[in-house]
Amino acid sequence: MTPPGVAYDRRVELQAFENTKAGVKGLVDAGITTIPAMFRHPLESLEGITTPSDNVAVIPTLDLSAARREDAVALVRHAAGTVGFFQVVNHGVPAELMAGMLAGVRRFNEGPAEAKRAAYTRDLARKVRFSSNFDLFQTAAASWRDTLFFGLAPDPPPSQELPEPLRNVVTDYGEAVTKVALCVLELLSESLGLSSDHLREMGCAHSLYVACQYYPPCPEPHLTLGHKRHTDEGFLTVLLPQVLVDRSGAGGTWVDVPYVPGALMINIGDLLQLVSNDQFRSAEHRVLANKSNDTARVSVASFFNTDMSSSTLYRPITNGHNPPIYRSVTAQEFMATFMSIGFDGRLLDYYRLEQDPPTPHV
Repeated sequence: MTPPGVAYDRRVELQAFENTKAGVKGLVDAGITTIPAMFRHPLESLEGITTPSDNVAVIPTLDLSAARREDAVALVRHAAGTVGFFQVVNHGVPAELMAGMLAGVRRFNEGPAEAKRAAYTRDLARKVRFSSNFDLFQTAAASWRDTLFFGLAPDPPPSQELPEPLRNVVTDYGEAVTKVALCVLELLSESLGLSSDHLREMGCAHSLYVACQYYPPCPEPHLTLGHKRHTDEGFLTVLLPQVLVDRSGAGGTWVDVPYVPGALMINIGDLLQLVSNDQFRSAEHRVLANKSNDTARVSVASFFNTDMSSSTLYRPITNGHNPPIYRSVTAQEFMATFMSIGFDGRLLDYYRLEQDPPTPHV
């Protein structure tokens, strides 16, 4: 809190928070009762929650072990082209592996402060890093969460670099969830009328980055978010978010994702929307701040992408009936634009044809 009579300096507040290397959990442990100004979001970004009864048919669920191939392809085609999200069950990731990941994330964040400080960094070259808000110094309002990040593929970090609470589970989890992603990419390829290996051969699952999110209880959850509205920049994500479903054609309605035991949530990323030429949709989603008085929420998001150093041009898949909506782009350029705008802009707007791209903020 800024003392009375002292001008508020956001940069000073951000740097003081960063210097603790304790993340949002450190603020909670310090016993704060009001959130710092840096976490306060505009009121309009906090509005629009629907009631659970309105959510039942919004996000479809696909049983990967029981659905006929043509039915699975049809469901994926519809979901990817409308809401941009669907859940999968009987996906082959063992329940104990999923539970082990979530437990490990909780143990790390609620473990010794020294271990978190040792992992705290904004050096993107490090394959294991801990921080709060990757765009902390860019965004207009920080979100109430901490993140432990792993770069698992194609070159995983050595075992000794992995935090002890996740050392015996994160590699196995990465391998298991990759199999799910490859299965989904086959269905997505077929739904575009292509061979089942088309998107895989394009390198859509070449790299895997896993973000382990920790959402501590928030003393003023009505003033902030766990994660602001955003789309994912890559090809495919496996996660459990809250999504913005556009039912009106001119806006959208926030809905809670109904819980399906054992399900994994799949969502389309921006680069896949570009490559599909808008046949698939990268929907906006967000996470509410944790309203619990004493229990943190945890989640694991797995981001599948191509080789970020490649000079390969990704262009929209077109035919005679659908001219390209986007210009061709390398993944390296696409990611550089994302890093410059963070979650405060719509990445695809920079690559649409027949319009002037926005100017990235510095």
